[in-house]
Amino acid sequence: MAPNFKKIKVFSSHQRGMAPPGYIDTTINEAVDQDLEAGSFLTENQRNNTVDSNNHGDNPYLDEYRALVRYVDTYRDPNAEVGEEDFSQQNQKSPWWAFWRRGETGYSRASMSEFETPSDWLNTDIRDGLSSMEVERRRKFSGWNELSTEKENMLLKFIGFFRGPVLYVMEVAVIIALGMQDWLDAGIIIGILILNAVVGWYQEKQAADVVASLKGDIAMKARVVRDGQEMEIKARELVPGDIIIIEEGYVVAGDARLICEYDNPNGQAQYQAELTAQDVTSPRREKFDEGDDEGTPHIGHAIVATDQSAITGESLAVDKYMTDTVYYTTGCKRGKAFAVVTAGAQASFVGKTASLVQGAKDSGHFKAIMDSIGTTLLVLVVFWILTAWIGGFYRNLHIVFPEESSNNLLTYALILLIIGVPVGLPVVTTTTLAVGAAYLAKEKAIVQKLTAIESLAGVDILCSDKTGTLTANQLSVREPFVMEGVDINWMMAVAALASSHNIKALDPIDKITILTLKRYPKAKEMISEGWKTEKFTPFDPVSKRITAICTHQGVRYTCAKGAPKAVLALTSCSEEQAALFKEKATEFARRGFRSLAVAVQEEDGPWEMLGMISLFDPPRSDTAQTIAEAQALGLSVKMLTGDAIAIAKETCRMLALGTKVYNSDKLLHSDMAGTAIHDLCERADGFAEVFPEHKYQVVEMLQQRGHLTAMTGDGVNDAPSLKKSDCGIAVEGATEAAQAAADIVFLAPGLSTIVSAIKISRQIFQRMKAYIQYRIALCLHLEIYLVTSMIIINETIRADLIVFLALFADLATIAVAYDTAHYEKRPVEWQLPKIWIISVVLGALLALGTWVLRGTLWLPGGGVIQDYGSVQEILFLQVSLTENWLIFVTRGFETLPSWQLVSAIFGVDILASLFAGFGWFSGGAGEPSSPASLSSKLSQNGATDILTIVVVWVYSIACVIVIAIVYQMMTRMKSLNDLGRKKRSAQDTMMENILTHLSKVALEHERDEKGGDRFYLAHKQVVEEEE
Repeated sequence: MAPNFKKIKVFSSHQRGMAPPGYIDTTINEAVDQDLEAGSFLTENQRNNTVDSNNHGDNPYLDEYRALVRYVDTYRDPNAEVGEEDFSQQNQKSPWWAFWRRGETGYSRASMSEFETPSDWLNTDIRDGLSSMEVERRRKFSGWNELSTEKENMLLKFIGFFRGPVLYVMEVAVIIALGMQDWLDAGIIIGILILNAVVGWYQEKQAADVVASLKGDIAMKARVVRDGQEMEIKARELVPGDIIIIEEGYVVAGDARLICEYDNPNGQAQYQAELTAQDVTSPRREKFDEGDDEGTPHIGHAIVATDQSAITGESLAVDKYMTDTVYYTTGCKRGKAFAVVTAGAQASFVGKTASLVQGAKDSGHFKAIMDSIGTTLLVLVVFWILTAWIGGFYRNLHIVFPEESSNNLLTYALILLIIGVPVGLPVVTTTTLAVGAAYLAKEKAIVQKLTAIESLAGVDILCSDKTGTLTANQLSVREPFVMEGVDINWMMAVAALASSHNIKALDPIDKITILTLKRYPKAKEMISEGWKTEKFTPFDPVSKRITAICTHQGVRYTCAKGAPKAVLALTSCSEEQAALFKEKATEFARRGFRSLAVAVQEEDGPWEMLGMISLFDPPRSDTAQTIAEAQALGLSVKMLTGDAIAIAKETCRMLALGTKVYNSDKLLHSDMAGTAIHDLCERADGFAEVFPEHKYQVVEMLQQRGHLTAMTGDGVNDAPSLKKSDCGIAVEGATEAAQAAADIVFLAPGLSTIVSAIKISRQIFQRMKAYIQYRIALCLHLEIYLVTSMIIINETIRADLIVFLALFADLATIAVAYDTAHYEKRPVEWQLPKIWIISVVLGALLALGTWVLRGTLWLPGGGVIQDYGSVQEILFLQVSLTENWLIFVTRGFETLPSWQLVSAIFGVDILASLFAGFGWFSGGAGEPSSPASLSSKLSQNGATDILTIVVVWVYSIACVIVIAIVYQMMTRMKSLNDLGRKKRSAQDTMMENILTHLSKVALEHERDEKGGDRFYLAHKQVVEEEE
């Protein structure tokens, strides 16, 4: 039994002239004041009643509970993760020396999705709003109101260009050079590393700036009250507690709680009263009880209506009342109201959904390919070093001595490390992707992560939305049906009367209904003659119609527009008229049209059926051609739409897309075997009545068959399928959550932009593939030649010249990112076996060419030497020229090279020729080989005459021509052309059947008579909704 507390009543002094018996003096000595927690209930009660002298006795308990509420609002649990007080202590800048700490310490380092807005932040006055200083203070805690990830630390990004297996090897080469006191080589290698890092960092930053500026152009706006004035700001500048104005046609810029209607001056007082009434300690606690079938009761009428279809999939606008929450990225369809921001983008419902799908950061297939190539090259380097050392042992070479000679084992290792590991490989490929992202940005495609370009290039199936992508998203009126004896102008006038007239935010159907009046001038004249709307009832799912009560010259007309069946039920048509009407409605549905019936009632007379408007969303003018172009590129387009199957088939027929369109229920609720469902998904041209779970299922089935799939989406509920697909595409107009989940965001509508982006991504892929083939061949060229020359003739190219060869190769090919590459006519793949075979052959041919040139230098007449020349410089020049020109071979001959690439390579070639002409870093006469070249034309200072340089150029051109012929022959070999390509339609009958059966099994639980639990497997029950 609960204790029986003694009731205490405190009276204010003006009610009685004297204190009643038992009155307790409110004068309390603060020194002996005790807390309620200490047990002095009476003292605490009296002290609370002295808090506010403005209480005039209207409610003797008001001050006590006001203080209690203030205590609840401002209390911070010391064991809680973060409080506002903690923010001020934690939100400090990192010390200058802790450069690795990105951003700020404390809460700002944590995810903003965990931020909880303090309740006292939400008490902003709707007339004054927040002050500018308060906005800045709150932003320190809540961050910017956007879903984008935090900015990268530029210093850490730059340092990242020095990390990786390939770069570590070059850094080891620096250490070896420094240990040998070879300051020149060490300095040049360090210069190469820094050059690669600077170029890569700058190119990525430049491309990122292009993308960022494009994103900034489409920034969401919000209307707020600040410093007592209404103003429009960027949505990212909002903070929790801001007063925003929500009205038709605007997107809600953050989770917000509705306060009152815009034109209600006393609305905030009613709002506060409503909040108090909703408190869990109030007698109205039942308002929050779960399981109440009646739902939550609301006070008054709906203030606004919002479109939550992107979040919940509901197609109808949802009414929102005072104190209700309106969600971030939802659009306002009706009404105008004040609301207080309760959560920023990242802490909003949508933001938390987006953070779930953003959590998994996979390194991607591209990084795996680069790691595979780098690891293989490292293994080859170790093999060649061991081979060179074994040969050196037989020639009694020392490890370090002589220091000035290149013929010692440590120098051999240094040379092979420099030429065997392509230091520019990660930088050039990353730069190519970054520059490619800038190219895509110009085509209105924002790349969220660079590796998505590779995925897009390999896509062979595109699952596309219908509305806005394949079609123009512009409804048009087709062939209205008019009942016998009805004037078509009167029917179109009634249809316009039964439409929303808010031109700021017209529903698409109402908009096209009104705009169609251009085709009916008489109808337009009719509605301009003194009509007045008395009452407008928007569409609702129960009546399935829109109703408007209008008056004209004192006569009341009730106009209705809606679903044919619902409107027909209002009227009293004859059986013949009803049969004709139903037949026409069926015909429209079969042809893929959406039908709207129109009826009118004059005063209290009978309803008259006027006719039916047929609506159709026509395909874009370029869609059919774009689909044909996509199919020529080896891309299969599948249409996924929420429309009825008749509309989907009609659209496919008009686009020549194929009419194998199925209801999406066949994917989830079919009795077919697993393999049959996978076959259906693979063969289908499209699916109708699609929901987000169907999209996910389509992607999963196609991936199980080995297809690379791109999926388009625009809503929050599309996020899982966008993330699941190999390349998620957020189409034009997509919500921020869909954009956050997608790999690529398109800012222009239509399928043509997607197909154009696929072409560009394949061009980018071709640039990378050409560079990788080229770079592997270069490594193998020098490894094969130098190791064989070390073993056979005890000769190598000097380490100083080797370093410049590596530098020239990187300088010349960084421009490959700007090359005008061609795109393949089929989905691309890396085909590593093919790349390695071609690269090995090219490397071997290059080595053979160098050996032939070296062999001529043993001839008594000097071979290629015309007047005088150096073995070291002639070899350096030939290697440099043939290696630089090899990129023209691997890039293919379908397109002409860009001027940037030609200029870069020509500049490096001139520089290499100057090296040969002046004998720079040649070491004079050089060290004799075994056997030695005895020609009298060998120069002692390492210089080479101009005629010899020309001969070497001609010889190098001849070598490259031979290599180009061999390359063309190899690329046209069918067996080699398909080597390494994965099977795109792999079928595993047993596994597909097992997975399909498992998806239909549910675990059911029941309790027996004795209270025991029983679990058993059963088939899932599919409950079909009534139409």
